Amino acid sequence: MATSNKQLFKIVDGLAEARRSSGQQYDTFRVRGKVFGYYWPRTQTVGLKQTLSEQRALVAERPEVFEEQFTSGGFGWVVVHLEGIEADEMKELVFEAWRLSAPEELVAQVPDLAR
Repeated sequence: MATSNKQLFKIVDGLAEARRSSGQQYDTFRVRGKVFGYYWPRTQTVGLKQTLSEQRALVAERPEVFEEQFTSGGFGWVVVHLEGIEADEMKELVFEAWRLSAPEELVAQVPDLAR
């Protein structure tokens, strides 16, 4: 079952200090000013920050759902097609993107959603 944009926003909004801002072509997800994701309504895709190894693994495992977006600062950004991913898996990926961007003291206060 696909993840809807409403489910995606509920996931993002449930993270500590996560903020969504809307632009003309995409929404941006931030935690304390650091970007951890984007949503493009036109293509129904999400760009999420991941580790380089996770980026490679996701794309290799399911290239019909995941695409390599870019790498930056030791991180690999991955494009996720909402139609190909279930909400539970999306929740794990969004949490990981948030965790990679949030300050350590904030991460320490939040239970690991991937467990």
